[in-house]
Amino acid sequence: MDHLSAAVGVNKSTYPKVLGKLHGSMNRSLKWTNLSKGILRFGLSGICAALLCASPGFSSSISATEPTEQQLLSGQPLIYKLTPERKDGRGYKLIYMVDAPLDVFWKFKTDFDNQFLLSNKLIISHRFVSRNHNAVVTENEYSNKPKAVFRWQTTLLPDQHRLKFILLNPEDCAQKYHYGYIQMEAFGQKTKVTQVAYFDFFGVSIWVSYPFYGGMSYFLKYTAGWEQQTILKLKNKYEE
Repeated sequence: MDHLSAAVGVNKSTYPKVLGKLHGSMNRSLKWTNLSKGILRFGLSGICAALLCASPGFSSSISATEPTEQQLLSGQPLIYKLTPERKDGRGYKLIYMVDAPLDVFWKFKTDFDNQFLLSNKLIISHRFVSRNHNAVVTENEYSNKPKAVFRWQTTLLPDQHRLKFILLNPEDCAQKYHYGYIQMEAFGQKTKVTQVAYFDFFGVSIWVSYPFYGGMSYFLKYTAGWEQQTILKLKNKYEE
């Protein structure tokens, strides 16, 4: 008997089965430990979300098909859950319309040295750090994690009207990774905005599924609505 076999008290012929049982038991223990922490953070509604996440039949991904023209023109933001590109984590696709031409909205989205972001109640602070050609670095603090400074690098692709972003200091923000892109397209005199992001952090499954204040759906809908209203107030500035 080798050291592992002796430790569990079985011989080599049976320890593959034992290893399987031990692995399954450890996974279940870790899963329910994480869910318990999520419940303490999110309350009773978090229990429902946690149970869904733990259910074998639950899927965190749905088909991210393109919305119809009618859905787009309704003005309501549309959210689709995405399968992560990496082994762990989650992702989303957010699609919404803004009442501004593409060139005007592009100027608005690429005005990084601004103070209007502070009118977004989810943002505590915003600071323009540097720009090197088409790569811009900014720092934000958010109301849900006020002591963490998120340092973002955004790469501008003007010919494609696309912004690629990545979190440069995920460990400082209790995340494993966070990156994605924002694509802008002309839609008559309006602009269609598509934002895709992939991320991973402790409790991510619960956050993605939590339907109330503080969850992903609330965060994305509020952000899209804030942007739709803010561009209307600042449109004249970027039309010049």
